Parts: sequence; structure tokens; C-alpha cells
Amino acid sequence: MNVLMSIKPEFAFKIFDGTKKFEFRRSIFKNPGIKRIIVYASSPVQKIIGEFEIEDILDFDIETLWQETNRDSGISREYFFQYFDGKDQGYAIKIKKTKKYKREYCIKETYNKIPPQSFTYVANPPS
Repeated sequence: MNVLMSIKPEFAFKIFDGTKKFEFRRSIFKNPGIKRIIVYASSPVQKIIGEFEIEDILDFDIETLWQETNRDSGISREYFFQYFDGKDQGYAIKIKKTKKYKREYCIKETYNKIPPQSFTYVANPPS
């Protein structure tokens, strides 16, 4: 089982160029066996562009989460705290190994799904 995750294009591309080593989430998937995230770059790209392996998932209060991740966050402090506004806890998915696809995939044709608001479970990566 894998997770297909919607990520804003500016952040999705930073994951694949190596400048963003954490993906932040206000809530996280419940299945502890997830090892791979398939990346759907949201509007205006609207395509599945690659995948990454999960090294770890950090779960801390917001201030600690920023202290632990800020060097490799790929985002500004201001954006981080705006994103987590109103939350006491947050999650940071530590990116282990990335794979940018040679071609981009349409979510409807590949998984017969609409783009997820945050994430959805899928069986296999596109081939």
C-alpha cells in the first residue's frame, strides 16, 4: 500500500531537486506500514510527477517540529507557522529517496480517482 499525496507544485519540485527534505502535514495517514509517497503536483500542474520513500515521520509540537526540521524544510518560518496555525501538533515526513518520473501521469487515467484534498491510499505507483 502507498499514499498518493497532493503537494503544491513549488514544494513538489523542491522535493525532487533536493532542497526540501521534509513534507509537512497537519494530519497524517493512520496506516503505519506506508513506506512510499506518490506525488501529485496540484494546480496548475495537476499531474503525478514522482515518488519518494519515507525515512521517518516526526510528530512534535509545532515549535519543536520547526526546530528539528527548519534547515531542510524548503519553506520559510512564516509559511510554516501560517500552515500550522491553530494546531498544537504537526507532522514532518522525512524524505529518504526520491524518484522523479520520466513522464507525468494523469490521476484520472492512472488511478481512476479525483485529486485528493490531502492524500489517498493506492496500491502501486504508475508504470
